[in-house]
Amino acid sequence: MSDMMQVVAIDGPSGGGKSTVSRGLANRLNFTYLDTGAMYRAVAYACWEKKVEPGDGEELKQLLSELVIELLPAMNGENDVQVLVNGREVGSHLRTPEMGMLASQVSAIPVVRSHLTQLQQQMGKAGRIVAEGRDTGTVVFPKAAWKFFLDAKPEIRMRRRADQLRSQGADVDEQQLLAQIIKRDKDDSERAIAPLKQATEAVYLDSSDKDAEKIISLMYDHILNSGHAL
Repeated sequence: MSDMMQVVAIDGPSGGGKSTVSRGLANRLNFTYLDTGAMYRAVAYACWEKKVEPGDGEELKQLLSELVIELLPAMNGENDVQVLVNGREVGSHLRTPEMGMLASQVSAIPVVRSHLTQLQQQMGKAGRIVAEGRDTGTVVFPKAAWKFFLDAKPEIRMRRRADQLRSQGADVDEQQLLAQIIKRDKDDSERAIAPLKQATEAVYLDSSDKDAEKIISLMYDHILNSGHAL
């Protein structure tokens, strides 16, 4: 594999199915699943809980210096990884649209990106991971052996997110949710630090008319035929 890392990097906008696909692909490959987006949401949650404004550099640096984020496998049939912030499981608080918007804000702050990028790269040194996020193939793991960009139409992503939120008992305003998704796409793509974009060598996949199993199979077949050793 020369200097390539034994890492699968899956990037794409919010709601494209990255988490579901990444978990499924990791299981099929017997790799570890690294949810980088959950790490940014964890920082956002810590800021919200501690009432730290993302623009307050000194308070934010202090918060990061004391912050311990752990990602553990899902339990009891849950789909999402367990996210521990300073030893406390907070995963159920991280998947709201509001926390997603705040995560997009904090992810644009250089000190946050630097801190989490280093942590993610440390986690990936051993290889055999599937990492998903916004810049895993372009910034975090530029030497990943396999890169994908998973996309879907905004309206499709909105409906998927609405179904997920309703299954959790939440009331959903679909037009407001669609507006949030479009705004987050714009914010993520236009930020100065590590913007959302497709890596040059990444395989583009649109999940608008494909279910997760189909996408996983397409990725798995590409990996097997790539010439890079598993």
